[in-house]
Amino acid sequence: MHIWVDADACPGVIKEILFRAAERMQIPMTLVANKLLRTPSSAYIHALQVPHGFDVADDEIVLRMQASDLVITADIPLAASVIDKGGHALNPRGEFYTPENIQSALSLRNFMAELRDSGVETGGPTTFSQSDRQAFANQLDRFLMRIAKNN
Repeated sequence: MHIWVDADACPGVIKEILFRAAERMQIPMTLVANKLLRTPSSAYIHALQVPHGFDVADDEIVLRMQASDLVITADIPLAASVIDKGGHALNPRGEFYTPENIQSALSLRNFMAELRDSGVETGGPTTFSQSDRQAFANQLDRFLMRIAKNN
């Protein structure tokens, strides 16, 4: 298994949780972004810089990931592609996207985009909170423990 991180918009506190988890569990992890990223010196943690452009990082993750890999992303279309390829998608707020919930998430995303495009003020996502951080850490730990038990 490999952990892929859609790192351009991933909160720093989430990256720190992931750095510790990759080291502790000795799982390879790659952060993919269109800017240079600093990562801890580790045999397990790598950064991949891709060219600037719409969905370039997302496309690179989908190209490189394998079924059963974990992708950390808040990007719902990327999560849908990950699921289509047999991977797991976890957002930084601790919610797993699944075959059961991805279509409704895509529909809601598209609906909100239509509202914004028509001039309706929809606001943005809520501020990233301590409970979001904890929810992410808990989901990640449960997922990694389940993977470890199955190997």
